[in-house]
Parts: sequence; C-alpha cells; structure tokens
Amino acid sequence: MSDLWAGRRAEARERVEPLAVRMRPRTLGEVVGQGQILGEGKLLRRMIDADAVMSLILHGPPGTGKTTLAEVIANHTKRRFVRENAASVGVKRIREIIDDADRRLGESGRRTILFLDEIHRFTKSQQDVLLGDVERGLITLIGATTENPLFAVNSALISRSTLFRVETLSEAEIVEVVRRAVADDERGFGTLDLTVSDEALKTWAVKSEGDARRALNALEVAVLSSQQLRGDTAGPLIIDKKVAEDSIQAKVAVYGDDGHYDAISAMIKSVRGNDPDAAVYWIARMLDAGEDPRFIARRLAILASEDVGNADPRAVVIAASCWELVERIGMPEARLTLSQLATYLSLAPKSNASCAAIDAALKDVAEGRVTPVPMFLRDPNSSPTAGEGGEGERMRDKGGEKYEYSHNADDGVTGQDYLGVPRTYYEPKDVGAERALGARLREIRELRSRLRKGREG
Repeated sequence: MSDLWAGRRAEARERVEPLAVRMRPRTLGEVVGQGQILGEGKLLRRMIDADAVMSLILHGPPGTGKTTLAEVIANHTKRRFVRENAASVGVKRIREIIDDADRRLGESGRRTILFLDEIHRFTKSQQDVLLGDVERGLITLIGATTENPLFAVNSALISRSTLFRVETLSEAEIVEVVRRAVADDERGFGTLDLTVSDEALKTWAVKSEGDARRALNALEVAVLSSQQLRGDTAGPLIIDKKVAEDSIQAKVAVYGDDGHYDAISAMIKSVRGNDPDAAVYWIARMLDAGEDPRFIARRLAILASEDVGNADPRAVVIAASCWELVERIGMPEARLTLSQLATYLSLAPKSNASCAAIDAALKDVAEGRVTPVPMFLRDPNSSPTAGEGGEGERMRDKGGEKYEYSHNADDGVTGQDYLGVPRTYYEPKDVGAERALGARLREIRELRSRLRKGREG
C-alpha cells in the first residue's frame, strides 16, 4: 500500500511540473549549446566520457543549464545525484550526505555527486565538513553560481575545483529548445494540434536573452492561456507574434556582479575602439539594470586620460564637467550627459602615451631605479643643509652646477639634465593634438642636446 501511495504522490508531483522542468535534457545528446565545454575534444566532454569527473564549479547567467548539466553528468556517469542549496544546507545535512555516500560506495561501488546551487554562499564550517571527503574522492562536488567564482567563491573551493563557464544560448539555440518542446509527445506539447509561428519563436528568442527557462515558460503560458480563452483543449492552437509577446514579461538585464564587470568592460572597450553605437548601448544596459550613473561617469573620466590623453586634451576637461553634471542632476536626465560624453570620447583621437609614460616611470621606481634629485634641483629653503655654509654653498664653492632659470633661456630651454640618468618615458603619438606636442618635444630634445654638447665642448 505504501508503494501505491508513493507512486501516486510522484505522479501528482510530475503533473504540476512546469514545462521547463519537464524538458530538461536527460542525456548529453539532448543538451543544446555549450559547445565551448561539451564539444568533441573539449575538457569537460573528455572528463565525462572517461568518467573522470572531479569537483567542478559551473558559473554563468540564470537559465543557461547549470543544474541540468550537473544532472546529465550524473546520469551519464551513473552516479547518484543529490541536490542542495549552499545557502540553506547545514552541517548536519552534509554529514548525512557523506555517510550515505560512504555506505553506497561500500555496498554497490556507486559514487555520489553533490550538487550545490549558489555555491558562493558556502560557509567555512560547511567546507570543513565536506572538503576532506571531496579530496579523497568519496563524494564529487559540483557547484553552480551566477557570480564570478574568482571573486565570489571561497579560495578553498576554487583550489579544489575545475571552473567552467556556461554561456547564454544564442537565438538560434533558444528557437531549437522551443521547437523541441512543441514537438515532444512525452514531455512537451507534441500531442496537441499546435502551430507556433516563426515570428513567435523569434520574439521569445530575443526577449529571453539566452535564458532557455524563460523561453519555455513563455511557451507554456501561451499554450495554456490560449486553451483557456478557447474554452477547451481540442482543436488547433496557433501561437503568433502577438500571443508570444503577451506571454513573456518585459526583457530584464542579466546583471549580477559578473554582469557589472562585463558591461563596464564592454563599454570601455567600445569607446576605446571608436564605436559610439556600442558605447551607448552598454551604457543603456547598465542604466536599465540600475547601475549608479556616477560610476559610469567615473570610468569615462579615467578613460579620458588613459585612452584619449593628449591626443585631445579637451577630453579630460569635458569628462570632469560631465561627471559634475551627473552628480548634480541624477537620473533620468544624467543619461543625456553620459551619452554625450561617451560619444565624444568614442570619436576623439586616441593616445595612451601619457598613461604608458607614468606606468613606465612607476615600474622603474618599483624595481629600484631610484635616481637622487640632482643638487641644482633641490629646494635650498627646505634642505637641512641650506643656508650659509650649507650644501648649496659648498657646491657653489666647488664650482658645482647651478640651477638655470628656464625663462631666461632662449626658447625657454636650457641644457640642464633634470633627471640625471638617460630615460625616455613620454613618446607622443602622431595623432590629434599630440602630433603638435610630439613635434614640440622633438624640438626641445634636439635643442637641449645641442646645448649640452656645447657645454661639453
């Protein structure tokens, strides 16, 4: 009798499972996308085929199939699958899982996979209980997170795991997932007289933003709501673009901590690459996700010096003004200022020469190439040996080099060496305003060189 009731409970649970759950791939052949890790010859595929799966961390946006992939790995390797959430699983439960895994391994030789969702929330006390048995191979740990594991996951887990990035699905892959659900007789809607237009498929593919779960949920809503409106479940059902649009919620930005870094990186590289269209798109993505406009303004101000530099000296001034305006006016009007700045910087001539100069100088200082300040450049008023009888006096008595006031020299250039060692840090590029600066710098260097040679002669 207990088996009968257990079977009925299982059937009841299956009846209420959403389409996205029912359509989860059961084998590697059913997995759509992720060719970068599951393609022939790729590392994860080799690990699965060889039944050599050790601890893994799968990271990527929601709806990309991290849980599904873990289940497929368990099915393919014939290991028992235990699913828990790292935020809620306690030490007692972990000990139970380990004891059960130990018992099964001893009795049948069958290994256990522990799948931990939100693994970035795993605490040290939880690790202390689990990681020893993970290292010994008693249990296989597969973690999933939407965060960047290098920032969010504990170092103890990182050091014991292989990291795999799970990517969002392409529009074509989303269409394939939906078509499978429409045609599947067992788990999908294959038993219905259902027609889904190409425009409807395209709508879901775009609005789901690579999230297969959202696309399947939209299909299910469209089918069930259309049946309800019609009043029965028999006869043909047609899902067109209008029904598809009504069945899916407004597009939202996938923007966890990882998305924060990825979006700002994309914006900066778009501006650096002279693409104003891409730059404003990534800014729009960030603003839509609730990013602080002051953060975007700050990054653009840094870019004005780092990537535009002296090729357009106005850029840093404009960036400073825009940052101040963003601080004062806030959203939604700040979007206008950010767009103006991003498009200006995108089209400005680019030079990183001033950035390269300071970085090279800092490298020399850090590596110990510290040059003492030449005596004639030191401040005579602040030196402990200043004044009558001090070091400056002794230098003059010995005929040491005296500071030459540049405004008294022809063209404002003296033959004095202000560094003391031969170093060249600033090399202007032949672009924008820096072209003129480069010409002036070459003129100064040539004149200084002639003056030095004249002194030596």
